[in-house]
Amino acid sequence: MQSSAISFLDSHLANLSPLPNEVRRLFHGRGKAFEGLEQLTIDWLDGQILISIFKEVDEDFLSVLKQHITTWLQMDAWQAEVKNVLLQYRFKMNSPIEVVFGELTEQQNVIENGLKFQLDLGQKQNNGLFLDMRYGRKWVLENSKNKRVLNLFAYTCGFSVAAIAGDAQSVVNLDMAKAALSKGRVNHQLNGHDLRQVRFLGYDLFKSWGKVKKFGPYDLIIIDPPSFQKGSFALTKDYKKILRRLHELLSESGQVLACVNDPDLTSQFLIDEMAEHAPSMRYQHRLENPPEFIDSDPEASLKSLLFVLDGKSE
Repeated sequence: MQSSAISFLDSHLANLSPLPNEVRRLFHGRGKAFEGLEQLTIDWLDGQILISIFKEVDEDFLSVLKQHITTWLQMDAWQAEVKNVLLQYRFKMNSPIEVVFGELTEQQNVIENGLKFQLDLGQKQNNGLFLDMRYGRKWVLENSKNKRVLNLFAYTCGFSVAAIAGDAQSVVNLDMAKAALSKGRVNHQLNGHDLRQVRFLGYDLFKSWGKVKKFGPYDLIIIDPPSFQKGSFALTKDYKKILRRLHELLSESGQVLACVNDPDLTSQFLIDEMAEHAPSMRYQHRLENPPEFIDSDPEASLKSLLFVLDGKSE
């Protein structure tokens, strides 16, 4: 990254006034649309500014960045609303956070699409909510009424919160990370949801088909896996194993929201995999990504594709 490119952010951030009233990415350099800032992101977390650096930078870059942060803190919107500014070094072991201004609030409640989520900062690489999936959660919120939903690779259950808020009949969340599912339970409680409608299964999917099938069939299945998880999931090898089972899990009017967030795989990867391993599913369309996630190559960004059983209208 180039320290000379940081000056671009002065005008970019000045134009974002007032600050959003919900959690939002303010700057997305990782889409490679801003030369010299490809490994930098800035997020607004309802009072906290999180600046993440994904690639090692020299001391000159950090010094210039911190000088500019001092300037940004003089902007009216930042003076009124910013409680702290955090630098997260994603390229370092455990992604440590440096507090540049104010004091770190380790647990932060934020709002997205009118729903509440609790973030954890300073503890792990990811804070609990992937902001590029905002439109995906919005789609689930608007399309879950009376549906039985299966949320695979549920993480902190963002899709589940959206589904219950959208009057889903029930949601089954599955993820190997039981701590993430516990945070999902908190997220539901923050929104006053009836937990009797929600199940949290802390299992390895590939060893738990019977448990998953037991609570079906499902009207909507959401598949949002990591690109790679050592010892448990490799996207190009294991995605097909899920698709082959869809016919056992879906109701007659079932839908699938299948996602891939690997820059090296395009939408066509999912379309081809679905055609080969779940030929009864028909591709409908790709959900748009939020406009703040600008990408020089749209196919390198998040892909969220909707499929339906043949015969079901849009």
